[in-house]
Amino acid sequence: MKLRLSHILVSVLALGAVFAVLPVAMAEPVQFSRDIQPILSENCFHCHGPDPTSRKAGLRLDLQEEALRKEDPVIVAGQSAHSELIKRITSTDADDVMPPPDSHRKLTAQQITALKRWIDEGAKWGQHWAFEAPRRPAVPKVKNARWVKNPIDAFVLARLQEGKLLPSPEAPKETLIRRVSLDLTGLPPTPEETRAFLADKSPQAYEKVVDRLLKAPAFGERMVWEWLEAARYADTNGYQGDPTRTMYFWRDWAVNALNSNKPFDEFTVEQLAGDLLPNATQEQKIATGFHRNHMINGEGGRIPEESRVDYVLDRTETTSTVWMGLTLGCARCHDHKFDPLSQRDFYKVSAYFNSIDESGGNDAGGLAHPLLSLATPEQSARLKVLGEDERRAKEQRDKEENALAARQAAWEQTLLDNSRQTDALVWQLVQPVELTSEQGTQLTALEDGSVLAKGPSPDKDN
Repeated sequence: MKLRLSHILVSVLALGAVFAVLPVAMAEPVQFSRDIQPILSENCFHCHGPDPTSRKAGLRLDLQEEALRKEDPVIVAGQSAHSELIKRITSTDADDVMPPPDSHRKLTAQQITALKRWIDEGAKWGQHWAFEAPRRPAVPKVKNARWVKNPIDAFVLARLQEGKLLPSPEAPKETLIRRVSLDLTGLPPTPEETRAFLADKSPQAYEKVVDRLLKAPAFGERMVWEWLEAARYADTNGYQGDPTRTMYFWRDWAVNALNSNKPFDEFTVEQLAGDLLPNATQEQKIATGFHRNHMINGEGGRIPEESRVDYVLDRTETTSTVWMGLTLGCARCHDHKFDPLSQRDFYKVSAYFNSIDESGGNDAGGLAHPLLSLATPEQSARLKVLGEDERRAKEQRDKEENALAARQAAWEQTLLDNSRQTDALVWQLVQPVELTSEQGTQLTALEDGSVLAKGPSPDKDN
């Protein structure tokens, strides 16, 4: 079965509030990528990480073979009490404690407990979470199985039981329909929808409401909010003057993708390379607008090539953040300080976008090329008529210009012939019929054809 967008969104929506409120259960084994690596990254990697210019004591805690080395060990798997790492982070001696006081970093009691537990549980290493494939967890067994109506309920109840908490009573139906309507569509239920839900006494009444909301156009319009934010969607260019641009076609594509429950792999491919698909449709080309959501610099003095490179690097950083779960942007200037990414990795990825046919320049409307015309059939027909009118007008203009050029040549030849007969070419000066000034300057036409200005002398006048 293909993974579809609604499955992802609704599952995250249901679990998010519970996981945000309750801490990681102490009975659950410590996970390196989730619980330990963030602690080491924030507090230790500055002096014991990948940067050789700031590394101290020749110790690296970002690499498994270095952190768990056998010679002069700092971490003894299974024995936190004998691990130098724990001794240093719990020391009260200012010369020994880690992180050192001048770093202005200090581990919390919870972080120290997590590190001790991790070591005592065997100091199992792991990867950055973005490199670990998600695994479907086993549904936990709970005491009050009758309360559970679906697998998500089992996870919620298991966390509550570990915290010795009881589930809250079920909310009134008026509250339930309001909550789910706001969650799935961003809109409150209408009075008619609320009355229909209250009148439905069937066990599936709530499920019917959810199914109806999932089919509503407002579902995609609500669920697309976070995606537009991640994709840096905007209807303006973001620089000087901030002119508008026509990006709503891509926004509407994303809304329709959610409402049509497009498979996630298609959702991904079409946005990253929809124009490269065989016989790409207009909709698939519109999908690639994901990579045209960046800011566009329309400043008159800018260097187009510099703007083009900025756009390429923006796409690189956005693609890595959104699709790979990695902040690759740090490696734009140097090897990443915390994640296993090099500066070379950054520019390997950017090479994919550096081949796009664009100049970095803009047209008069502030749009960066290349552009995709999205005229409606009616507009296309009208454009065809106007194009034919324009062609005929240009033909008439060219005909008149050619005739004018011929007449002007004949006139000039006549002047030359007359001048040869009289041995003098007489110039006739144009005499003004009327002289006026906006700011009060007095203008007088003289006999020699010049104009005398006198009286008030304003700074500017026409």
